[in-house]
Amino acid sequence: MDEFRARRSLPEVAASPTEPLAVPHSTKKKSWRFYLILVSLSLIAFTSSLEGSIIAIALPEITAELSAASNYVWIANSYLVAQTVVQPLCAQLSNIFGRRYLMIMSIAVFALGSGVAGGAADAQGLIAGRTVQGLGSGGILMLVELIVCDIVPLRERGKYLGYVQSATAIGAIVGPVVGGALATKDWRWIFYLNIPLAGVTMIVMALFLRLHHDKPRTWRHAVLRVDWIGNAIFVASLCSLLLGLIYGGNVYSWSSWKVILPIVLGVLGWISFHVYEWRPPAFCEDVSVPPRIFTNRTSIAGFYIDFLSSMLLQWVAFFWPVYFQGAKGTSPLKAGIFFIPFEAFLIVTAAVGGGLLTRFGYYRPLHLAGFVLSTLGPGLNILLSEKTPTVVWAWFQIVDAIGRGLLLPTVLPAIMASLPDSDAAAVTGMFSFLRSFGFVWGITVPGIIFNAQFDRSSHRISDEAVRRGMTNGRAYQFVSGEYIQQLPTEIKGEVIEVYLQALRAVWIGAAAFGATGFAAVLVEKHVPLRTELVTKFGLKDVNEISLEEQLHNVEVETSEVKSQK
Repeated sequence: MDEFRARRSLPEVAASPTEPLAVPHSTKKKSWRFYLILVSLSLIAFTSSLEGSIIAIALPEITAELSAASNYVWIANSYLVAQTVVQPLCAQLSNIFGRRYLMIMSIAVFALGSGVAGGAADAQGLIAGRTVQGLGSGGILMLVELIVCDIVPLRERGKYLGYVQSATAIGAIVGPVVGGALATKDWRWIFYLNIPLAGVTMIVMALFLRLHHDKPRTWRHAVLRVDWIGNAIFVASLCSLLLGLIYGGNVYSWSSWKVILPIVLGVLGWISFHVYEWRPPAFCEDVSVPPRIFTNRTSIAGFYIDFLSSMLLQWVAFFWPVYFQGAKGTSPLKAGIFFIPFEAFLIVTAAVGGGLLTRFGYYRPLHLAGFVLSTLGPGLNILLSEKTPTVVWAWFQIVDAIGRGLLLPTVLPAIMASLPDSDAAAVTGMFSFLRSFGFVWGITVPGIIFNAQFDRSSHRISDEAVRRGMTNGRAYQFVSGEYIQQLPTEIKGEVIEVYLQALRAVWIGAAAFGATGFAAVLVEKHVPLRTELVTKFGLKDVNEISLEEQLHNVEVETSEVKSQK
């Protein structure tokens, strides 16, 4: 029966638009069009993720030219806020209007925001451009993974998700280095560079990404299907929560009511959102985050692993450069180069981990091994000192990267294994949101630990002026190797030791959080990975596309004849 469905002609498929297609992909060879789409998805995922972190090193140069020092917090974070809040909405829209059009629109919005940011004459223009970029990026990152899930069965998703998620992770990691290099020439190319890359990807998506899709009966019906109230509550509450997290320790102290109030309101709003999703009013046909995706232990554990692994990936990626600059005295660019072992093994292991999942179909052993190594990695980092040899810190990075690489492509398939493919969009939207949300916490939590430990250990610095200048949350901004190197030898040694003490607390925190992943793996249940693709959004074959074009031409000719009469 399934083989018969797979071989049906286009009119037969159209006759039953609500019936998912079951395609036995184990016997179906991938076409060149499939691989072209996969490469394009990886490219736009890399570009979109890169933009989230690319201005980290270039920010001083940008704020100086635009006289925007007072707006640096929002120049840095407006992109991430917009990217995070829009993902569940994009997931629902992709179910209603289809993946292809929403992907093309998301890429166009991303390119538009890049142009606005690159041409900005003041801080307000740059923040506006970064916000528009983030809205496009949120749709892109969610749709990249969803489209992969649409075109390959669950058993094979680990393999192909390994490719695109590696591109996403590497974009986030190398962003500061690329931004620092471009800023030495012209910081505006940080944004302009996205436009040709987005243009190429958009052309490929328009020409070759042809997916099955049930078109809505009318535009009015389509608009009414959107969970407008739920999404409004979600966006408002999350913006409030992120506002508090961004301001805390950067603009105001964590004890300030200007930090506490938005966090409290955000948490209350988030609770209200989930209450609304559980008990929506009668006029709400579809909710954006259906509660059923949280009703089994494997999906709940998987979502936690997603958040935790994303938070810890950002955690270690953010503070390894601090070690190189603060303790080793390197430049920001050289610190990025020293981080290459981590990046290289993350890519390789993600591909290997996805391949192992596809080959054997067991995700729990991969998750267990991932948490063993990614907890051991930060634990080993506690041993780092000013004189640690290159071969030692490189191996510490490699151990950590292998663990995180095993987790990267194997979590989403584990979540989807316990849920039907009809929930793919909702699951991917929540997965993508939790990953972005984890990145926010991956800077916030270790930042709090780092600053608190630095202040506690600052009594070791004998120079009172240096000590006062670097405490109360200012230690990170002085981590540049240039500042530390110009200090007197004795004071420099004291400052480096305090940095190392603060970093040890950061590594201990990472290991402690990583250990909670073991509990999540124990909660997971093994569910066999489906080998057939059951979806209404699968990739159309060449014959279907050709027949559609012929039917479209007939419709055009018929309408022209009628108009002539």
